[in-house]
Amino acid sequence: MIELLIALVILGIVSAALYKVLVTNQRTYLAQTQRIDLQQNIRAAATILPAELREINAVGTAGANNGDLSGMLGTSLTIRAMRQLAFLCVTPPLGGGVGQIILTVRQQPMFGSRQTYSRGDSVLVFYEGDPGTRNDDSWLRGEVKDVAAGVCPDPNGNHPAWVLTLGAQWIAGSQFNVAGAITNGSPVRGFTNTTYSLWLSPTDNQYYLAQTVASNTQPLVGPLSGANGLTFNYYDANGVVTADSSKVAQIEIRVRGRTQSQISQPGTPGVSYKMDSVVTRVAIRGNTRCNPCL
Repeated sequence: MIELLIALVILGIVSAALYKVLVTNQRTYLAQTQRIDLQQNIRAAATILPAELREINAVGTAGANNGDLSGMLGTSLTIRAMRQLAFLCVTPPLGGGVGQIILTVRQQPMFGSRQTYSRGDSVLVFYEGDPGTRNDDSWLRGEVKDVAAGVCPDPNGNHPAWVLTLGAQWIAGSQFNVAGAITNGSPVRGFTNTTYSLWLSPTDNQYYLAQTVASNTQPLVGPLSGANGLTFNYYDANGVVTADSSKVAQIEIRVRGRTQSQISQPGTPGVSYKMDSVVTRVAIRGNTRCNPCL
């Protein structure tokens, strides 16, 4: 009986030691996994936003204050994000008097979230200009005034097309109104108004970096540290903070993330949330894609 009691005591001590080791390993694994998820989240934010913002034109058409950047707030911004890609199948008639421009765009292939166009859409069409030089190549923006069904003529048969009637503001004067300067096969890109913002989820009461298109909000990165988890700062060419969207040359993005759950911290008793942050500045490209080229 004494030997049995001694064996049970020894077994209990060994079991307690093994349990402690297993719990410690489990907590360490959980902490490492949470830290990895946290780093991946903030890196995702540092990848998604700069990729979007580098394509926009903050200036827009001279004097019209209609650039691609709007809704400049400390925790959100709204941009015209390029979401469509299609191709011309007819060379548009240019070279005459200034008037509305007709673009015949293939229905297939067309890439993007929408396979159609609507009145009021903004589009970019690639302007080749003089094919002997790259100095005049640019993207010209136009507003879709009307949409109709059409055909793309082809030796193997006609193919369905969208016939877009654009306003003529981007060919004012003679700089862009040049016959043959926009060629058959030129790419046409479409915009979607997109908002990136700090968003409080109603389901788990945590903050996220979210994308909103129309009324649909989709969380992209998170959870964030709280109400200060996402901030934007806007700078002009001299590095001075500006509230004028047409003067924005750089956008600073600061993302502060935290782990999904509380974890053990080295040298700290108990458990708490692990915080990390990333700061990046995005230079807005000088592609005005408009008339006149500034």
